[in-house]
Amino acid sequence: MKKLALGFALLVLAGCAATPAARGTVLVIGASSGTGLEITKVLAARGDDVTAFVRPTSNRTELDALHVKYAVGDATDAASVRKALSGHKVRAIVSTLGGRRGDSQRPDLIGTKNLADAAKAAGVKRMVMITVIGAGDSKNALPERVQQSLGPIVPLKTQTEAALQASGVPYTIVRPGGLTTNPASGKGTLTLDHTAFSSISRAELARLTVQTLDDPKAANQIYHAIDPTNGGRN
Repeated sequence: MKKLALGFALLVLAGCAATPAARGTVLVIGASSGTGLEITKVLAARGDDVTAFVRPTSNRTELDALHVKYAVGDATDAASVRKALSGHKVRAIVSTLGGRRGDSQRPDLIGTKNLADAAKAAGVKRMVMITVIGAGDSKNALPERVQQSLGPIVPLKTQTEAALQASGVPYTIVRPGGLTTNPASGKGTLTLDHTAFSSISRAELARLTVQTLDDPKAANQIYHAIDPTNGGRN
């Protein structure tokens, strides 16, 4: 009887350890809009403990409905990034850092360096980052007209990828092509073929990105996010 009781107690303890809060939170950078919001929705729907890293002026209306935690700061401010990680047990970071075309100063590079430095110091197990097809070794996968349209953004994303790779933090980089606001198709895939290109919806990109979080094979990999329902090359 004592053995049965002990076994039951161990099962209860194991179950408690497996709860999302016990595993640690997923810190989502850029969670208040766009791809970051879609990723937050997917994480919340599957029961993950989620912390949204937002600016003081960010619109939280849609996030409030998801019942996530908040860390308030600015990715370009190293102190606020360190505070966000020290205030939560962070098991993974998902970054959708970016800016608008024409911005004189974008947060991509400095924000990623700050996040990676803080992640390394805090012992974060994985940092997942969204960049763009055309960055790094995938320049030839991006149609010429799109390269011209994006201008300096692609070289900046290349620098940003290199900074994360050199940081020592286990990473996963996901490169989408053009982004749409269509619903998730459920048909998208992640490929290691860096010549592949297609557009993809933010919702489908979010679904694929979240899948990499707990996949040990995704550590230190760079994927292209492809949706065959949108055509493109594969």
